[in-house]
Amino acid sequence: MDLKTASALRRLRLISVPEAVSFLVLLVCSVLKRTTEFNAVPVMGAVHGVLFVLYVLFWLDAWNRAKWPLGRAALYFLCAVLPAGGFYADRRLRREAEASVIAARARAEQAKQAAERPRTGTVDA
Repeated sequence: MDLKTASALRRLRLISVPEAVSFLVLLVCSVLKRTTEFNAVPVMGAVHGVLFVLYVLFWLDAWNRAKWPLGRAALYFLCAVLPAGGFYADRRLRREAEASVIAARARAEQAKQAAERPRTGTVDA
C-alpha cells in the first residue's frame, strides 16, 4: 500500500467516528425537540451535515486510491447513513491498516533475508 492510499484510508477512519457521534447526537436532539422546549437541531444538523460531506469526500478518495470492489465501497458508504455505522467503519479500517502494516513488514523481512543469503557464483558442470 502506498503512502497516499494509506493517508486516504486514515482520513476516512478519522472522520468516521465524529460523523457517527454527530448523527447520534442529532437523533437525540430531534427527540428532545419533539418532547421538550430544547431545540438544537439547526446547530447539530449543520455540524452533522459538514461531517457527512467530509465523510463522503474522504470515502470517494479512499475508494479511488484503494481500488475497493463495489461491495466494500458500498459497505463503507452504508456506514455513513446508519446511526452507529461510523464506529464499525473505524474498527474495520483500523484492522485493514494493521493487516497492511504486518504484510509490509513481512515483505521487508523476506527481502532482507533474501539479500543476506550467500550467493554462489559457481556453476556445476
